[in-house]
Amino acid sequence: MDFRTSARGAGIDEATLSVAFADVRYLPRVVELDRAQPEFIRPVWSYLDSAVSPQRVALSQDKLLQFRADIDAAAARYGVAPAILVAIWGVESDYGGNFGSIPTVDALATLGFEGRREDWARGQLLAALRILQKGDIVRSKMLGSWAGAMGQTQFLPSVYLGYAVDADGDGRRDIWASMADVMASTANFLARSGWQADQPWGVEVRLPPRFDVGRADVAVRQASALWAAEGVQTIDGAPLPQFAEATLLLPAGAGGPAFLVGLNFQVILRYNNSTSYALAVGLLAQRLAGGPGVQAPWPRDLVALSRQQLTALQTALNQRGFDSGAPDGVMGPTTRGAIRGYQRSVGLPADGYPTRELLQRLLAQ
Repeated sequence: MDFRTSARGAGIDEATLSVAFADVRYLPRVVELDRAQPEFIRPVWSYLDSAVSPQRVALSQDKLLQFRADIDAAAARYGVAPAILVAIWGVESDYGGNFGSIPTVDALATLGFEGRREDWARGQLLAALRILQKGDIVRSKMLGSWAGAMGQTQFLPSVYLGYAVDADGDGRRDIWASMADVMASTANFLARSGWQADQPWGVEVRLPPRFDVGRADVAVRQASALWAAEGVQTIDGAPLPQFAEATLLLPAGAGGPAFLVGLNFQVILRYNNSTSYALAVGLLAQRLAGGPGVQAPWPRDLVALSRQQLTALQTALNQRGFDSGAPDGVMGPTTRGAIRGYQRSVGLPADGYPTRELLQRLLAQ
């Protein structure tokens, strides 16, 4: 069944189909970007250097003042701190300076035709047609990234349908040009994803001597009081935030900073499932609210593995009985667990972090 037929069956009218597809274009660059994989995995500290730069912090402060009324209204309505909303806006699109100029219909039609993610792209394209049919935005202004994320805080069409809000009362949910709608929509997504208004995202911590870094695992969640009983302390000596469930995070392995993160960190991950992204949002919001940046030094001497090297690491782990899944050059929880298992077997700190030294050790065996 071709897409037009299935779209009609899903309730999209002929006028919307005509507007959407009269001048639709296949975009080879979208296919290139979809297939491209960076050769090297960017270290978390490199990402944060730009995402939470002094210039970004200063611009965040300016934007908070400039749009204070809209930001405060969304924060009050949905129980999400203004600094978090501004931080997401900054990290997602540099405050609207870079939310993309690619027509969403063209991008998703290309991805739906190209085939690697055909079902996903066609589902998002159908959602985009529903947005056009409702009249929230005209086709020429429905712009975003090559992957179909739209507007100032980068909603996919399906997310838009579920969470976008008409906060300014003009009858349209405009996440491209209405700051009231942008902030309310973003706050609504976070609130409905479980945001806790009285909780921080997390806190930088100091680990006690001889602490088992293998416990810094997403599978290990416990109350702050239990982490405190194990000797985990905040960097500045203040009491730990009172999290009912908290996870210890070592984003650069045992040699880098440590963080204790709560439910709100998991909510940020629902927005973008990247630890570096969630840390950037949390830390930018923290700086915007007058708090510190990261206090402990990053292990900047560590050299990132290339995807080819990470694939070799995964292959070597599998060969030694530590299941890292199908070798694909992508770090995930299965690979991290395999690294931990190997590290424990040879008496190394089980932080699950891939290094060249670890790869060399595996290949030498």
